[in-house]
Amino acid sequence: MKYFFFIVVMLMAAGYRHAHAQTILDQKISIQFDSVGIDQFVEAIEAKANCHFYYNKRAFDSFFVKHTFYDEKIKEILNKSFFDYKIYYAADDDGSIYLTTEKPIVLALGEYIPLPIEAGAATKREAGSKKINNDVYSPLKRAAFEENKIYDIGYKSSTFNSGNATLAGYVKHSKSGEGVSGASISVLGSTTRTVTDQFGYYSITLPKGPHTIKVNFIGLEDTKRNINLYSDGKLNIAMVDFITALNVVTISTEKSSNVKSTVMGAQKISIKNVKQLPRLLGEADLVRVLLTLPGVTSVGEGSTGMNVRGGAVDQNLVLFDGATIFNPAHFFGFFSGFNAEVVKDAELYKSSIPVKYGSRLSSVLEVVTREGNRNKISGSGGIGPLSGNVTLEGPIGKKTSFIIGGRSTYSDWTLGLLENEQFRHSSAKFYDANLRITHDINDKNTVYLTGYKSGDRFKLDGDTTYRYGNSNAVLKWKHNFNNRLFSVFAVGYDHYDFNMISDRNTINDYHFNFNIGQVHGKAEFVYTPNAKHKFEAGLSAIRISSNPGDYKAIGKGAAIPVHIQQENALETALYFSDNYTINPNLSFNLGFRANMYNYLGPREVYQYAQAKPRTEESITDTLPRTGNIKNYFGFEPRISVRYSFSANASIKLSYNRTRQNIHMLSNTTAVNPTDTWKLSDEYIRPQIGDQLAIGYFRNFKDNSIETSLEVYYKRIQHALTYKNAAKLLLNSHIETDVANATGKAYGLELLIKKTAGKLNGWISYTYSRTLMKMDDPLVEEPINKGNYFPADYDKPHVFNFISNYKFSHRFSVSLTANYATGRPITMPVARYYYGGSYRMLYDDRNNSRVPDYFRTDLSINIEGNHKVKKLFHSSFTLGVYNLTGRRNPYSVYFTAENGKINGYKLSIIGTAIPFATYNFKF
Repeated sequence: MKYFFFIVVMLMAAGYRHAHAQTILDQKISIQFDSVGIDQFVEAIEAKANCHFYYNKRAFDSFFVKHTFYDEKIKEILNKSFFDYKIYYAADDDGSIYLTTEKPIVLALGEYIPLPIEAGAATKREAGSKKINNDVYSPLKRAAFEENKIYDIGYKSSTFNSGNATLAGYVKHSKSGEGVSGASISVLGSTTRTVTDQFGYYSITLPKGPHTIKVNFIGLEDTKRNINLYSDGKLNIAMVDFITALNVVTISTEKSSNVKSTVMGAQKISIKNVKQLPRLLGEADLVRVLLTLPGVTSVGEGSTGMNVRGGAVDQNLVLFDGATIFNPAHFFGFFSGFNAEVVKDAELYKSSIPVKYGSRLSSVLEVVTREGNRNKISGSGGIGPLSGNVTLEGPIGKKTSFIIGGRSTYSDWTLGLLENEQFRHSSAKFYDANLRITHDINDKNTVYLTGYKSGDRFKLDGDTTYRYGNSNAVLKWKHNFNNRLFSVFAVGYDHYDFNMISDRNTINDYHFNFNIGQVHGKAEFVYTPNAKHKFEAGLSAIRISSNPGDYKAIGKGAAIPVHIQQENALETALYFSDNYTINPNLSFNLGFRANMYNYLGPREVYQYAQAKPRTEESITDTLPRTGNIKNYFGFEPRISVRYSFSANASIKLSYNRTRQNIHMLSNTTAVNPTDTWKLSDEYIRPQIGDQLAIGYFRNFKDNSIETSLEVYYKRIQHALTYKNAAKLLLNSHIETDVANATGKAYGLELLIKKTAGKLNGWISYTYSRTLMKMDDPLVEEPINKGNYFPADYDKPHVFNFISNYKFSHRFSVSLTANYATGRPITMPVARYYYGGSYRMLYDDRNNSRVPDYFRTDLSINIEGNHKVKKLFHSSFTLGVYNLTGRRNPYSVYFTAENGKINGYKLSIIGTAIPFATYNFKF
């Protein structure tokens, strides 16, 4: 009998819930839709009726409705609006309406259970192709509670006083507890908005009174908070994973930030992008993804060095949690130096560079690591054809979290399996290790410690051994004075070391070494007095030490040792900026940076005959110098303006000046471990760059398609170029082999990207020119008679196609295609007989080009099942790099053989390379 009563009670409860849900759907409203997407559609209904919608936004990217309803039931509005789409809905007694696509679901007793349904009805059993259970439903219910709750901020009173108050706090991921950087925070019914910083911190000033705060971040569920703002206060916001019908590759953080922000020429890349795209030898590579963006190129295959808007490789500042990475590459440029498992995201600035960054001319790449899971111990790893990686993260007590990751290659073992004796006696290995510790001292103070160590070792058939690596450490202290003002203090150490050893037991054995290091400190302050202004100010100092080279014989060698004097310098900067919103349509960012560079002794300085070319023969004296040898001071103004024509379109204008006090000396056009660094001195001046850019930004289809068109012009002063037959290594008077040059770069960049749906990706096209002119008056025979010539990395046309198609929640395919104009080279045009042999006569520098570049890659991503309670979650990535097997030329060179001049084409990768990678998480 008791079971009978239990069944009756349950049926009555079910009947009550169904009746209540039907009451919600039967509610009548009048409403008008004018070509709106899913967000505007549900928000309009929520404003008219006491209900709340839950839906997977990316599954509705093609939904648009234009209709007017007069006094109709909500279910009729939904039926008519969804008539042309495969959309289902259901409601519960809490006033929640659930939308899904492709498969209907049934809502019963708060659980997702299979029941017969009527056509067009809706449900809760499945959202798209992923099964949903109470583990997923519970966060939705918690989110509903948090969104419907009213939070009292500040000191509560019976009435709201006049004036403004500031709300601040952290946006964090509910599962890991990590801060969400780049999350957009807006106020419904207002144009006020802000974006969280790299720590997930936000500050927003509003009129006192009731407000609804909306937070969104692509990949996480949008969430709202209802607040009563009485005075300054804090509100931390947790965001849950976005349960999508299909996994979506996201390209930027906030879907309309490209239109609303004053920043232009910037691209933010999620690490999910990096892992989704095809990989060279299975390694997820952040830099290779950046190379598919407009305005970013490399000189050729097997190079991770970037040329950004006509800039040389050394003109990019690469920051890893604030540490400067001098050589961000492994395997002589084949692999990026960043472990994708510990990276959170990365942002590349090509123009309107924030005023807090300096020291480089062309761009800033800021790579941010994850803070580590604050809730539980977890880990991940991967195994590829040549390398493997493992990462462990978790909490230490209640206030501290850590993440530690390591990556290493087992290529020596692979080489040992080859039949070729030369390869079997070769060695090629690399490693890198990352550590980050985050400790919350209290609500106002947090300390961050980051460490990075990398190393490479390469040796071919017992010949010369190359060793090089980075060592970096940064300590940051973030202090919140109040809701409007916070600061970040940082100190760090950066070091890069290179060794070249020949130890074959011959008389020519030698050891060559050089290194560069710096100690740096920075104090940064961010003040947000109101919704219209955001001030940033700071002071930085960098103490640089460079050992340009030491050479000595080892073993039986009797060569004379060579030591190049150490160089020292101090670079300090003071900066200030204001991001000012005049009105919702017009805003600008005005920045000002003052840079002081001091070249320091002790060292011996060569003196040259006045008004004569600097050569070894024109040296008149050598003077010992101590203290401050040479000063350079300069201002770096930066400004960007944004004007919005509508919510989906804007135009931006930017100008920035940058200064660079150190220079890379390289005899190649790509990043090479043998590249050395030279500090500006009394003969070699700092480089100066001025860039003007204008861009038009427009979004379509509810911001799911983003487009941008940017045009830029850059002028470069005091660029460093080399004279013919210049000696770069172990040159104690390098100023005799280099010369000042003037450069100019201009171009057009087009980007179209789709951020939602089964098919997503982007298309980019760049037209650009980079020209140099040796106009140093102390050079007797300037290159190309002092006329402009193409830079080594000048590539006028670059086209990239990146696509991802999601067949199901577990299976996706990515296809990429890359085309670029061949880079410039210098060709022989004749031969002549001299000194008993034929020699080649070359044309003007870079007057010809290697053949054009084209490559297609394919990858297949297979994920394991998505059961919530599972010890290990695994995935596979299979693919082919250079699918067509094209032998793209890296370089063309010529040699005289038997009285003839023969030309040869060098290809780094001349065949299709399959790869497979296994990844796991726990």
